[in-house]
Amino acid sequence: AVVSLQEDFKLVGITRVVGMNFREGETISPERIDSLKAARLIFISGGDQTRFMKAVGRGAVYQAIHDACRNGTVIAGTSAGAAVMSKKMITGNSLKYPGYTGRYPSIEANDIEISEGLGLTEKLIVDQHFLKRQRMNRLLAVSIENPGEICVGIDESTAVALEGNRFTVAGENQVVVIQNQGKSKQVKKGLLGGRNLRVEILLPGETLKIPR
Repeated sequence: AVVSLQEDFKLVGITRVVGMNFREGETISPERIDSLKAARLIFISGGDQTRFMKAVGRGAVYQAIHDACRNGTVIAGTSAGAAVMSKKMITGNSLKYPGYTGRYPSIEANDIEISEGLGLTEKLIVDQHFLKRQRMNRLLAVSIENPGEICVGIDESTAVALEGNRFTVAGENQVVVIQNQGKSKQVKKGLLGGRNLRVEILLPGETLKIPR
């Protein structure tokens, strides 16, 4: 994966790319922490966001990423690497249907597992591969159960560039934004209901202002 990413970065003129793997419970050398803090770009690859957060926790790597972000480093990621950006992180696990196949055929209460991510943004909850993998039901459930949060579904070959209190859509496809403005939630026989949900579909180049 690292070699593939290095080749991708070369295409846009970025040649000094160093790959790092972190494992749960390992001692991270000061040199690697310093490299993270000094990086101009930290890119988190795909995989399993839960495994990533178990390895990073709130330890030295977590702190180094936050320090780098405060100092102007660009923090980016793909797939699981995008999911870990928010404070409330969608793990990808179904609590009611542990043998799920990646599809969410219903909108049910207490089904979508949320855990703590990196918290680089506390305003957004990020979902990925959104339209291609038909994850609308999942994000609707997350929005209803997390009122006040801005739920962002990012499709493949697409990104949101977050700067300050505004993000811009970049890439080939759309970004879906769901906000439970009415902060409403109803549960009936396990099914979720909600009113005054606002859904926006943003095209490449469009921006969204995030309330402070």
